[in-house]
Amino acid sequence: DAPDTNTALELLRLTIAKVEITAPKLARWMETAIREALTVTQLLSKIRKRLRASNGLVRTNQEIRRRFKTIGSFVNDASCLRLASAVIMEISDEWQLGKAYINIKEDKITAS
Repeated sequence: DAPDTNTALELLRLTIAKVEITAPKLARWMETAIREALTVTQLLSKIRKRLRASNGLVRTNQEIRRRFKTIGSFVNDASCLRLASAVIMEISDEWQLGKAYINIKEDKITAS
């Protein structure tokens, strides 16, 4: 939730210092892995808010679950995969045709 990359790096450094004594493996992992995730801090704040939340993924999973409940049981793994793929392709089509989770155009950026 840091406003910029420098603040995020400073907060990461403080967190690593706290964790280093009790969980050294976690501290080493944080030094390497979290730094990559901080790339998002270079984006505009409107976009950052959408990317750090998992709302889009949660909604997608809810829709897949809803469809699975109406089917009940599947004949095999392939039929289950076909239905999940169909739901995801449907959502992708909606986003491509205008209902975008993040809308990036040359003249404006919106998070709908």
